Amino acid sequence: MKKQPNHPQAITRRSFIGKTGVAAAGISILPSNVIAGLGHKAPSDKLNIVGVGVGSMGFANLKNLQSENIVGLCDVDWKYAKKCFDHFPKAKKYKDFRVMYDEMGDDFDAVMVATADHTHAIVAADAMVRGKHVYVQKPLTHSVYESRLLTKLAKKHKVATQMGNQGASGEGVAKTCELIWSGAIGDITKVESFTDRPIWPQGVNPPTQGHWVPDTLDWDLFTGPAKLIPYNQVYHPWNWRGWWNYGTGALGDMACHILHPVFEALKLGYPTKVQGSSSLLLKDSAPTAQSVQMTFPERGRKGRIKLPEVEVNWYDGGIKPDLPANWPSGKNPNKSGGGTFFYGTKGVIHAGCYGLEPEILGREMPKVKETERRVEKEMGLSWGKGAHEMDWVRACKENPESRKPCTSDFAEAGPFNEMVVMGVLAVRLQGLNKILNWDGENMRFTNIGQDETIKTVIRDNFVMKDGRPKFQKEWTEPYSAAEFAEELVKHTYRDGWKLPDMPA
Repeated sequence: MKKQPNHPQAITRRSFIGKTGVAAAGISILPSNVIAGLGHKAPSDKLNIVGVGVGSMGFANLKNLQSENIVGLCDVDWKYAKKCFDHFPKAKKYKDFRVMYDEMGDDFDAVMVATADHTHAIVAADAMVRGKHVYVQKPLTHSVYESRLLTKLAKKHKVATQMGNQGASGEGVAKTCELIWSGAIGDITKVESFTDRPIWPQGVNPPTQGHWVPDTLDWDLFTGPAKLIPYNQVYHPWNWRGWWNYGTGALGDMACHILHPVFEALKLGYPTKVQGSSSLLLKDSAPTAQSVQMTFPERGRKGRIKLPEVEVNWYDGGIKPDLPANWPSGKNPNKSGGGTFFYGTKGVIHAGCYGLEPEILGREMPKVKETERRVEKEMGLSWGKGAHEMDWVRACKENPESRKPCTSDFAEAGPFNEMVVMGVLAVRLQGLNKILNWDGENMRFTNIGQDETIKTVIRDNFVMKDGRPKFQKEWTEPYSAAEFAEELVKHTYRDGWKLPDMPA
């Protein structure tokens, strides 16, 4: 983006000193736009923040950011967002983030994004090319390509970034990583993780008719880059998570929390093989329960352990992995919504969601040196009280050349989110009935032939025939598996919606 002469970023340190003469005056407090132009803000100088998607989790994020200036609020549903609007009465209100960006582009420094999954990427990408810092709720994006794009844009534009997997700022992830790297259970060859989600409808037939769109909702803007279909109350608000057009199901929602210590501790990159299975797979709705297996290649060493080929398994919807042989009878492996078992050559570690309360089965916990950040302790806040958000604020104010990265900045969250949404691809391509080989660098499957086809159930109808109950499946016609896979990796956006180009 070409810098305009009057744009804050076009003001250099030399031109500022030359024009104002403050070098000799010893002035220590500078206007915020000038400080931003120098690449940093003083810690005491408040950020101007706008929020996009402020009806639910976004409102919670903004309340944790209210020590800064909340200057703009955008939501496609003004009834759903009313509590947030009332809480920040001085902020300008919008329905279309693009209009807000154009009208307020010189008046804000950073964007908090908490829209439906399918619009995370376009809202965040547009902000980053404008030089704005971004905080994006999990999952970071709806597709592999979008994750790669946000990773590269963050690096190119040197903005501060954070994905909203708030457990990254707690002690659990750090403690689990340190325990594994100490060699306490040797080299890890298998991981099994699960969640008790979903807590919203999944595995349901698509509605057969639309509803009148509420006056307070702009359904076209909610749909954004996705295919426009008739509005129905089963899609919005909140229940969009269970519909493929807008969400990523329980896997996208919770794997960003539960698999984070797995990704970080084992230094995972791109998987080489994936396979998925589930309860009834529907064309439009995520299944009630699903499992995914990913294989990652050897990755060298970390701390005292080798990083050999490892198999990572995921389960949701009520199904869980088999318990280890020495698991205490009657003990619930679910901690705060899920759990993980790390299988090493010398033992098994169990941890909860966010890496909470790691323990070695059948053994006392060793004393392990603390090497990783504990953001909650640094900030004097819990993640529920703003530690994760305020760590991002801290990063926004630092010079990009010396900035201390957030615990879930896009350099890590982007590749991690590729792993998460890869699970969605594995489930949606399960009809091919084979292990899929993945070329992560080039974002493509290498063993799906151009002549292979796949079909999916549109709806599973319950009918009475001759006095007997029967389920009667309605299927799609067979379609190209290769083309479908490409679409899942990189979505085709609806006319009028476009992502910026992928940086080199």
